[in-house]
Amino acid sequence: MDAETGLDDAYFDYCPWDFVGRASAGQRAAQDAHQRRLAESGARLGQRSYVSPAAGVFTDTLRLGADSYIAGHAYVTGDLTAGDDCTVNPYATVRGRITLGDGVRIGAHSSLLGFNHGFAPDRPVHRQPLTNKGITVGDDVWIGSHVVVLDGVTIGDHCVVGAGAVVTKDLAPWTVAAGNPARPLRDRRAQGGPRRDRAVSGELPGGLSDDLSGDGPGDPSGDLGDAVARFADRARAQAADLVARCWNPDTGRYADRPGAPATVRAHCDAVEIADLLLGSPPEQLAADEHAARLRALQDPGSGLVPECGPDGGPGVLPTPAADGWIDDGTAEYHVLAVGYALDLLGSRLAQPVHVVRRMTVEQLLARLESLPWRTRTWSAGAWVDCWATGAQRNLELGVEDGQPGALEALFGWLTTRVDPWTGMWGTAGAPSAGRLQLVNGYYRLTRGSYAQFGLDVPYAERVVDTVLAHGRDQRWFAAGRENACNVLDVAHPLWLAGRRSGHRAAEVRAWAEEQLTRALGRWRDGAGFGFGPAGEGGGGPGREPGLQGTEMWLAIVWLLADLVGVADRLAYRPRGVHRPEPARLPGFATPG
Repeated sequence: MDAETGLDDAYFDYCPWDFVGRASAGQRAAQDAHQRRLAESGARLGQRSYVSPAAGVFTDTLRLGADSYIAGHAYVTGDLTAGDDCTVNPYATVRGRITLGDGVRIGAHSSLLGFNHGFAPDRPVHRQPLTNKGITVGDDVWIGSHVVVLDGVTIGDHCVVGAGAVVTKDLAPWTVAAGNPARPLRDRRAQGGPRRDRAVSGELPGGLSDDLSGDGPGDPSGDLGDAVARFADRARAQAADLVARCWNPDTGRYADRPGAPATVRAHCDAVEIADLLLGSPPEQLAADEHAARLRALQDPGSGLVPECGPDGGPGVLPTPAADGWIDDGTAEYHVLAVGYALDLLGSRLAQPVHVVRRMTVEQLLARLESLPWRTRTWSAGAWVDCWATGAQRNLELGVEDGQPGALEALFGWLTTRVDPWTGMWGTAGAPSAGRLQLVNGYYRLTRGSYAQFGLDVPYAERVVDTVLAHGRDQRWFAAGRENACNVLDVAHPLWLAGRRSGHRAAEVRAWAEEQLTRALGRWRDGAGFGFGPAGEGGGGPGREPGLQGTEMWLAIVWLLADLVGVADRLAYRPRGVHRPEPARLPGFATPG
């Protein structure tokens, strides 16, 4: 206890902002001596700066501007350059090459990790080479508690990052972001920022942290968050029964709904729903029995999964085309549905997707050029989804494509064919359909390629413009006209592009709030969700509740809730076809 101030020296470890105004002469002398020792190692510290002796500071370069501090039990290594009025609060970790502007607040227990290392399978993790892109934080930035910022990220001027966020991508100036991974919620200028004098400690006060969660006082999503939580509880309580109603004990197979024919997709949907809501396989079979049935359906010659035959075994596929591909839309979708269902069951496809493995680069490029980009963009995007997913499954099995570079050729072709004005591939098609084919095709294409491989979509802001314009088309999105396919194919692109850009974030959130409110009202007790009215040209199982509608709408609800900022209230996260995380692939480096 200091006789002059009545404060323990340790007080300033935790409240360093008080040091200049409250420290005694003896405490100032001790801090001066500590700073001289740091200076002998090359540190350069500005006037009225403070570095707690209880902090672990082992830097190669340390530059602190005036009125900046490092609090007790912070861990600082590498190269830290900070401007004036910067704060590193208790228990924060700042490592690697870090550059902070002026007026940066780093909350307690947060980590800025300006380095990384590889995880290739050829050597143990501890022997992997280090990389060091560094982290740059602009002026007037507020990073809340328990935030993680990864190597290579730039956080622009005037940003606010909510407590618990994991920042994996750059944030544009004035962005308010939160979540894991962090995503833009709004523009700080539009909402008004917190008073600087309330932000001294770098903590997020209750009002702001609540607001960033989308569930704070005065925020319209507060009631919506409660509704989301009630819906999730209700769905979990009914999940086992709604799956059981679609199981036929006489045939031992699943149908989309009672009275419908048994299908491969129905079995996969049942597995996804049970995993999402119950955390276990459907109770009609053991996990290994589910997996064995699905694995047995794969065609040994092509690696595709046709619709099952009358006896429940594999069906018959069409004759292959000249390039070896088998044009069967149902079998193509089963590469997704069966592969992801097996993931959830702890299994894998029995063999590679041979039609993908055998396709040469020349055949792939010729096929891409021949797809119906001008008339049926959805079909073209669906083909890309299947091919890319087949390539992903082959990578998992350790099988190389027939010719090296096919996957790179796919992304090269896509990069050079995207329209920079719309962010889309192909054209809208018939004027009577508006942008329906264009946007729905974009969803399928990017789901299997950019999203699945963890790559940023090109022209993200133009994507948001195009998709929002389509999402306001009353032919498809007026109340009662929505179906699962059309809503999903807007929600996912907005979510995917939103990871890169906060462009029109308020409009995106408003659209998502409206659709989420409507979606929650579609649930039918004991039966789940219906797919909804047929889209252009028909398609979909219709309005009656069934497994396909339930599987799709559960994923849609999560995407919409995440766009609104209340996904945590669901207490579930898709892990199948519509999972937000990219695949983790041997030999293919995905970000994050």
